[in-house]
Amino acid sequence: MSNLHELLRGTGALSDREREWLHLLVGDWQIIADLAFADLVLWVPDTEGFTAVAHARPATGTTVHHEDVVDHRLPEGRRGLLERTMALAKIYRDAEPRWTGSYAVREDLVPVVADGRAIAVIAREANLGTAYTQTRLERHYCEAADELCEMIARGEFPATTVPTYSRGTPRVGDGMVRLDMHGRVKYASPNAMSCFHRLGVKGNITGRLLAEAVTEVLAPNSPVDENLAVVLMGKAAWLTEVESPGASLTLRGQPITEYGERLGAIILARDVSEVRRQERELMTKDATIREIHHRVKNNLQTVAALLRLQARRSSSPETKAALDEAMRRVSTIALVHETLSHTLDETVDFDDVFLRVVRLAAELASPTEPVQTRVIGSFGLVAAEVATSLSVVLTELVSNAVEHGYGGHGGNIDIIATRDDCHLSVKVRDGGSGLGSRGPGSGLGTQIVRTLVQGELRGAITWNDRVEGGTEVVIHAELCRPK
Repeated sequence: MSNLHELLRGTGALSDREREWLHLLVGDWQIIADLAFADLVLWVPDTEGFTAVAHARPATGTTVHHEDVVDHRLPEGRRGLLERTMALAKIYRDAEPRWTGSYAVREDLVPVVADGRAIAVIAREANLGTAYTQTRLERHYCEAADELCEMIARGEFPATTVPTYSRGTPRVGDGMVRLDMHGRVKYASPNAMSCFHRLGVKGNITGRLLAEAVTEVLAPNSPVDENLAVVLMGKAAWLTEVESPGASLTLRGQPITEYGERLGAIILARDVSEVRRQERELMTKDATIREIHHRVKNNLQTVAALLRLQARRSSSPETKAALDEAMRRVSTIALVHETLSHTLDETVDFDDVFLRVVRLAAELASPTEPVQTRVIGSFGLVAAEVATSLSVVLTELVSNAVEHGYGGHGGNIDIIATRDDCHLSVKVRDGGSGLGSRGPGSGLGTQIVRTLVQGELRGAITWNDRVEGGTEVVIHAELCRPK
């Protein structure tokens, strides 16, 4: 099935500005469907009649269309009625409901006007079901829906100033308030009343200035969104948030206008206290985790510094070399924790980490002569526990290539990474003396590499002589933990 963008492109009769207007309308029309307890179907004219390009069902009532009507053609018998609605640019209301099987449907046709021209028609279809007496809430909902539909027919809705992220949030069922032109409350739904009571507003807010009622419960010197006042007065189509010591509300304002003159507003309210509490808990946990990584990094750097000092004071070459290797391994792990201390995620961009790790390993293995390292391919994002093991393994391999392949002198080393989702293959190549008959050896570095690859990385490692000279070490690792 085609999406709205493709369907509008297919009509050919609309300008870019008119297509964008319809996109904004569809992004914001759920409020009308919920207020009207009705399905909304957007019909756009083309060379052969009308095509349904969008459909919204009410969250507050029973739908008329159980099957999707998008991309369907308008029955020929109804074409004249929609054409007349567009020509007159006035809302058409059916005097009598039409029957579809076992229930009646009341239909209104609303012309969609943009820049003074009718470009489409909204069919507002309500499932009447069985006869019943309309409640006060339903009456106010439907009156608000009528006001918004009239704004559509005058080209005053949707509001182009509404941020994209705020469209549709909060919803009508969360809480709805109707204001008059002065910002006084004409009606507040039960859910809206509950929202403001949790905020700290006492008593019934009907007849009161909403801005004054909310301002009274704000904590002294508490930060206030600069858009709060204009939203509470019904002067701006905007999203804001208000907090008191006991609750947090998200508020969405939608002014009701007639030819540019403001007649009142609709305010949607949602209690987001629990959401904000959970966000604060997560932020606290994230900050704690970052602080732990930071402190671990500092402690490891302290250990590395102590090892470096001890190595400088040692007179034994073997002891000095062992301490230098220990210092390099600790510094490698510290680099990973330093990266994790700057991110909210427990994953790291290993390409960035590895560039620093391999540079450190090469400088320590050959302090007097430069080592040229080239990284080919990408490691991608790697989980924290895997990043530490992988860093230590690759550091050991680069160091071994310099120390044993090139005898501690400068040389060229290629690291080739191939990532396929959870599987990682890494080849470390040097142009040194090769393995020869001695093989990869059985020193501490080799033992560390084997243990980490087979254990933490759940993979395998092989050493091979290259035909052109030098050594190639191949690692296969699984980066995802088994479920």
